[in-house]
Amino acid sequence: MAHSHEMTSRKPPGIRLFGGVKALRTYQTIVLVLTFVAYTCFHMTRKITSIVKSALDPKTKLGSSPWGRLHTKNTLNIGWLPFNTTDGSALLGEIDVAFLAVYSCGMFFAGHLGDRLDLRIFLAVGMFGTAVFTALFGAGYWLNIHSFYYFLVIQMIAGLFQATGWPSVVAVVGNWFGKSKRGLIMGIWNAHTSVGNIAGSLLAAFLLKFGWGWSFAIPSLIMVSIGLVVFIFLPVSPEVMEIDIDDGGINSVKDTTKEPLLEPGQEVKHKAVGFLEAWKIPGVAPFAMCLFFSKLVAYTFLYWLPFYISHTPIGSEYLSDAMAGSLSTIFDVGGVLGGVLAGHISDRLNARAITAASFMYCVIPALFLYRTYGSMSIMWNVCLMFITGMFVNGPYALITTAVSADLGTHSSLNGNSRALATVTAIIDGTGSVGAAIGPLLTGYISSESWGAVFTMLMAAALLAGLLLTQLVCSELRGKVPSTGSKDVSDAQATYSDEV
Repeated sequence: MAHSHEMTSRKPPGIRLFGGVKALRTYQTIVLVLTFVAYTCFHMTRKITSIVKSALDPKTKLGSSPWGRLHTKNTLNIGWLPFNTTDGSALLGEIDVAFLAVYSCGMFFAGHLGDRLDLRIFLAVGMFGTAVFTALFGAGYWLNIHSFYYFLVIQMIAGLFQATGWPSVVAVVGNWFGKSKRGLIMGIWNAHTSVGNIAGSLLAAFLLKFGWGWSFAIPSLIMVSIGLVVFIFLPVSPEVMEIDIDDGGINSVKDTTKEPLLEPGQEVKHKAVGFLEAWKIPGVAPFAMCLFFSKLVAYTFLYWLPFYISHTPIGSEYLSDAMAGSLSTIFDVGGVLGGVLAGHISDRLNARAITAASFMYCVIPALFLYRTYGSMSIMWNVCLMFITGMFVNGPYALITTAVSADLGTHSSLNGNSRALATVTAIIDGTGSVGAAIGPLLTGYISSESWGAVFTMLMAAALLAGLLLTQLVCSELRGKVPSTGSKDVSDAQATYSDEV
């Protein structure tokens, strides 16, 4: 009776109000839509600073352009103190790394808490907090604030609230979907990352003409609205909604009247997996370290691509800040396709590591071609940016979604699903350390040479692929035909143990 009352109290108020839902597909659709839109908002607010960056720290541009206004030596005093000084790029880089450092540290704690708290409430609080501090960053425009430490502290607190998002949404989706087509489903679902980046880029670029503060204020209002919807309607798990679900998707509403009554103390509950215990799950460490370098590449593009485009001549012309922000969305469009392809290929091959490593190796020539030929014309830039985004986002999306969900429900856990948020936080938290380092290094290196920045990114992509070598070999051993069935069984057993 007490357990039934607890489950009822954890049901979303919106679903309780309308009498509940009986169909599994309906619940799965609600979960996919709400978590998709929720994390789209997280990335939308995260993308804003990269668009506003050029308005805060304008640089000298030479030549003429039909695409927008130009900066000349006489306009070096525009922008926003303290970012329009000679070390403005470094200051913006420090704000990026502070945000991502707190985000990555907060991720570990968020995953730990997520496996112990109601994920619906936890996610909603994270969205509300993110919205508030994103708006406070933009408030500096109207309050005429020029203190570097104001913007630094605001971004750090925003990073702490942002950390609640990813472990929560992956854990919720992982609760509702089995492993058989998880790569494809999560590959499509993970398009929220790119959709959020695109929405943030276009909205922030559009609002720049009204003043850069509006680029933060309006997305914050949108996020508050979506956070409220999540709080009211998000079903966290089949258990909370009193639904039985297996990997094949066959389900039924629990008939508690047919279950034997349990004596006090007989009910078995899994305990949440500890932090160190989660690290020991086979495959967690190599995928986490691979994501370290993968996110270093991805987040360097996330934070610096619009800036790079606006400060690099394309066809001997410089683009305006707004045009550069809009053009940078092509990278995320390619990222949508990359995430879907990586998920689909890994499902068909049943080979997460092979797929992720192959994409990372393809990133290297893609980066070289974009740096070398991307400045020839707008068309070349768009095509090569699309290809680069596809290869960069593919493994990033695969590891942070399907791989995290797979490892969070690994066979070594003996059916304990209360490791999803913790494992997700470990993998993405480790990746976020790389995400912090990439933009920081770029802030310093770019002032000397963008060529050096691309060399750094290519080296990171190579290391990301190499870190999966052992898992790739295990997967290959499980797939190469053997003359003896014993050899095949041994190889498959090794693959299962390691992956």
